[in-house]
Amino acid sequence: MDIELARTFLEIVSTGSFVKASEKLHVGQTTVSARIRNLEQQLGRQLFIRHKGGASLTPAGEQFLRHAPMFVQLWQRTLHQVAVPPGRRAVLTVGSEVSLWQPLLLDWVLWMRRSLPDISLRVHVDVPKDLTEQVASGLVDVAIMYAPQHLPGLKIDLLLEEKLVLVSTEPGTAFDGKGYVYMDWGADFELNHGMNFPDLAPDVFIDLGPLALNYVLSAGGSGYFRMSVVQPHLDSGDLHVVADMPQFSYPIYAVHHATADESVVGPALAGLHAVATHKDGGFLRSAKA
Repeated sequence: MDIELARTFLEIVSTGSFVKASEKLHVGQTTVSARIRNLEQQLGRQLFIRHKGGASLTPAGEQFLRHAPMFVQLWQRTLHQVAVPPGRRAVLTVGSEVSLWQPLLLDWVLWMRRSLPDISLRVHVDVPKDLTEQVASGLVDVAIMYAPQHLPGLKIDLLLEEKLVLVSTEPGTAFDGKGYVYMDWGADFELNHGMNFPDLAPDVFIDLGPLALNYVLSAGGSGYFRMSVVQPHLDSGDLHVVADMPQFSYPIYAVHHATADESVVGPALAGLHAVATHKDGGFLRSAKA
């Protein structure tokens, strides 16, 4: 399938009109119509219904919309892979959840540049569901995640077990729930948290780790955070571990496709494991920086 057909389809969906799509694509309306007619012939289904207000999707068009963006992205990814920069032997796209870019993703990228300089890197941060699908489709080679979805063809390796600890801006005080910020660490944390604090009713709920931590540091209070991230604030005295409170396990995984190029992904994963387990020293260094 010509990639321009899928791009044209997506532009019509975005603008809601064949005319507006032709303007955005800088081609004539007849070209847009011909591309969609060609696409419909290849799929054997009508994709759009034209009307005075523009164009709307048919049920078949709705189904194709689920796949077209990934098809275009995969083509763009292929172009990137083929266009290996001079002096490099391959391109590797690595991704992570937002809360894992510092320090783990950053240290891994630094390790890659130092230890595998012949591999060009593309770094991508996204939400867990999209990351898993991107690895499955080949858009991302390796992703660092907390709770990856198990999809056919994916290989999932345990990197390390993080600890979620309760910290507070007030030293030596018993935990009474005042100023507590609930950081959403996922379903397992929610279950364990509810079992340990059945009567706790936080006033603030946040679903992004860096935001929650900055809020606690700015406004004062307490919350559960990753030990590796709060360690610098413990060392500086800005935060304190609340005594006699439960700690929760939070495993981190590396996800890659089973058919990935082992000559590229293999060394990269070895470096990631080294960084994650402090064998290289990078992860520990950044955690204390």
